[in-house]
Amino acid sequence: MKLFDKIKTTLLSLRKSVERFPLTVLISAILVVLLIVFNETVADMSQDSIEKFSKINMIVGMGILLSACIGLLKERFFDGNRLKEVGAYLAGAAVLVLYYLYLLPEFNMIPMIRFAAVQIFLIVFFFFIPWLKRKENYEIYVIRVFNAFFTTWIYSAVLYGGISAILFTTDTLFELKMDSKYYSYSFFIVAFIFAISLFLSKIPGKEPDFKDYKYSKSLKVLLLYIVIPLITIYTMILYAYFAKILFTWVWPKGLVSNLVLWYSALSVGVIFLITPVLEENQVSKLFKVWFPKLILPLLGMMFVSIGLRINQYGITENRYYVVLLGIWVTCIMIYFSLVKPLKNIIIPMTLSVVILISVFGPVSGFSLSMMSQNNRFDAILENNQMLDGGQILKNSAISATDRKELSNIISYFESRYALDDLKTLPKDFKTSDMEDVFGFKYAPQYGFQENQYFYYNLDITQKPFNIAGYEYYFVMTTWNTPPKTIDGISVQFDPKNSMLTISDKAAPLLTQDTMAYIKEVHAKNYANALGGKGDMVSLDGMTFQGENENVSYRIIFTAINGQLDSNSDISVENTEFILLLHVKE
Repeated sequence: MKLFDKIKTTLLSLRKSVERFPLTVLISAILVVLLIVFNETVADMSQDSIEKFSKINMIVGMGILLSACIGLLKERFFDGNRLKEVGAYLAGAAVLVLYYLYLLPEFNMIPMIRFAAVQIFLIVFFFFIPWLKRKENYEIYVIRVFNAFFTTWIYSAVLYGGISAILFTTDTLFELKMDSKYYSYSFFIVAFIFAISLFLSKIPGKEPDFKDYKYSKSLKVLLLYIVIPLITIYTMILYAYFAKILFTWVWPKGLVSNLVLWYSALSVGVIFLITPVLEENQVSKLFKVWFPKLILPLLGMMFVSIGLRINQYGITENRYYVVLLGIWVTCIMIYFSLVKPLKNIIIPMTLSVVILISVFGPVSGFSLSMMSQNNRFDAILENNQMLDGGQILKNSAISATDRKELSNIISYFESRYALDDLKTLPKDFKTSDMEDVFGFKYAPQYGFQENQYFYYNLDITQKPFNIAGYEYYFVMTTWNTPPKTIDGISVQFDPKNSMLTISDKAAPLLTQDTMAYIKEVHAKNYANALGGKGDMVSLDGMTFQGENENVSYRIIFTAINGQLDSNSDISVENTEFILLLHVKE
């Protein structure tokens, strides 16, 4: 009977969401139909038709979030006013049409990032619409929404698992040879109809103020006695780490920003969630009072670190987002430090603005990154006397570093934007024109990273070779480092310093640094391995021999991979080689 009551309650909840958000549920059902039709017809479509259909599906998916937001706006501000309600939905439809026509030109990086950012904006917007012009208990509302999400996820996972089990059992027992697409269709129905309807049914309406809400004991224990102590310990470690940086003045590359940024953003969420218990718990009060002040110096160190990278390599989208999110977190921490009582709705409201700024307009990540890299490109050309009245002059004598950087910038625009966006390049420039225009070949590194990856492998198609004169055969790797021993002969490879050590009953026979061999392999094969494409190296190119008064040996590398930093220093991540050994009498 209890099970029946649960099912009845769930169905009534679904009915409630249909009544409350009818257009959102309808659009969700339309998306399911479109996804099924697309899956059934994609094999017969042209590439152009596939892209158009995919863009329609994306816009319909955006329509689910947009219509839900409009539904909440209607409840909050003009419930019962039919004219305003219809006008709001028509305006939403116009936004979707315009977005399809002008902001989804093709499937490349910028439209996809913008689309994802708009989706995130709508989700954040959804979280604070009902509390606009309200003051208290906003945190409780957000907790309730998160509870609704997790409850919906559990129900949906169980439902989909049950449907999948039924399909699998029926298919297996009756030998139906069922197409796997039906599992996908079941997922579409559960995710976009059942889950969305159930989630919307659990969103609190406009009436509740949550004055009598009891804060979850489990959430309180998790935040106050597990998460806050961990954040405190992490903060102490960061302070110790930055003290070391200040003492040595050696800044790690690309590490500090990640060390600080994500944990500070997480801390914003923690302070947000503990706000309802600030007056009743000393731990939460102390954390709220002191942590926002203690993190400000760490954020300052983060800005110095990312500033050094920008000064060296210019602005890219990743660095822009780090700086922008860092500025937002810093402002929120200052707000936490100065304002009493907290009005935490300011957190999602300002975050939504930051999201839109980051992908639209003249100060977006795309605009500033293109401007920065254009300026950097021109500066390198001017420093090498390769720019005259906006025209590029050939110069084959420039440094290898500047060649690499120019190629990198061209590669950056080719992969992310368009070569036409690099203003100094000649019209209709192609990378194949590089030598004619610049005087040297186009040779970018992989992606647009400060560190360039490489790997070399032994060409296994080589002919057999003679191993006469060697009694021992060892396979050495960086991931299996214990000493290998036979007949009292012990061989060990230390990957930290690339050192090979051979001994006989603890008496040293040979100590050989293999890095010299690795550098020789790299120097001979680097040109072919640019961009992380890899390179199959001949047996001769991977084989090295040597001897002393105790042993003679042959090292045959089978695999080498690692990376070059901005100073062209090699860092080896993995080495595998065969050691052939002869111990002299």
